[in-house]
Amino acid sequence: MIRRLAILSVHTSPLAPLGGKKTGGMNVYIRELTQELGRRGMMVDIFTRRSAPNMPEVDMSLGENVRVIHLNAGPTQPMDPNELYPYLSQFASGIIAFTTRQQIQYDLVYSHYWLSGWVAYKLNEVWSIPFVQMFHTLGHMKNRIDRSQPMLPDLRVTTETQIMNWAERIVAATPAEKDQLLWLYRVDPRKISIVPPGVDLTRFNPLPQAEARSRLNLPPDQQLLLFVGRIEPLKAVDTILQAIDVIRQHDPQRLQNVSLAIVGGDPDNPNDAELSRLRALSQRLDLNAIVNFLGAKDHQLLPLYYSAATTLIMPSDYESFGMVALEAMASGTPVIASAVGGLAHLVKDGETGFLVPVRDPVALAERIGVLLRDNQLRAQLGANAVNLAQRYSWSYIADRLLPILEDAKARRRPEFASIS
Repeated sequence: MIRRLAILSVHTSPLAPLGGKKTGGMNVYIRELTQELGRRGMMVDIFTRRSAPNMPEVDMSLGENVRVIHLNAGPTQPMDPNELYPYLSQFASGIIAFTTRQQIQYDLVYSHYWLSGWVAYKLNEVWSIPFVQMFHTLGHMKNRIDRSQPMLPDLRVTTETQIMNWAERIVAATPAEKDQLLWLYRVDPRKISIVPPGVDLTRFNPLPQAEARSRLNLPPDQQLLLFVGRIEPLKAVDTILQAIDVIRQHDPQRLQNVSLAIVGGDPDNPNDAELSRLRALSQRLDLNAIVNFLGAKDHQLLPLYYSAATTLIMPSDYESFGMVALEAMASGTPVIASAVGGLAHLVKDGETGFLVPVRDPVALAERIGVLLRDNQLRAQLGANAVNLAQRYSWSYIADRLLPILEDAKARRRPEFASIS
């Protein structure tokens, strides 16, 4: 039985506010999963990089049995993940020093993203305990899909390939991600288990739409289109703006009492190139009266936005899963999403929302229009979405994950099996 678990999240902290440059579904996954494991009596330490000088070494705000441990790895400031590789040895050394001082020994390491996988392997060399890996995004997939950005360095793809050999088990969020691991990385299929992320059903559940809109100071008759996520080209927020422009050209009356809320990013940051580009596009399409760039919002406020919305729109080029979509569905809000990756698996077309082709503003406009004019359909899709989300409670997800972690632990070398 696993009594003490180390979780690695080098480049981003589960305590970071959502909607920032590199904060999103992975942060939620780590935070919510560890809280569920902590409630079950497991001792969980989350190791992450100190990105500001005032971060305490140990933070216990996530609740019983869960600690977030901030370690130095390079400058104590926000950094792009692709800049962190040279500091991974420092991060690994920090973990070893911390655990030595506290006389802690772990049963297993669960690492997230490729940077953490490299650290997990170094800990495996020292501690001789296995690790389980979850990637969340894959370098090969980003290189294939996001042509607007420079190719990710060979270092990432090469390291990901090595990690897949080093790890005892690999957790994939969806069947689509498993297929990508098999196709692009030639992973041994016996290593891969599919366990999706979950959703906190006590936080994300349907609120009366009128109440949610009132608490957000929105007019009760206003139709709210919603985007929640990081502001980066891969999220294709520009496709939403283009779709609204299509609606205005063909059915301008449909946009009366309609607004688009873009939750994510920092509107006060003049150096955010993608946000500046989107604002310029909104201005050029004369949509400023409809579009509101709200910036990142606390996770506690998101249920209000989901319940207030007519639909959540996720037109991403690539999503390994799509936790925002699951949160919206649990809140009773239908989702319009591009038919890619985890979204194609999660959103049931015509049942819990709609799937549309990638970068197709005309198709997106048509589906938005359907939900704007058909309240009965919107309500039915929302009710179906709530029912589907019940399969994703964190308790159920933990029940599926724990046997995988236990199996990996059982594969440690016999000469070290007595260490606990």
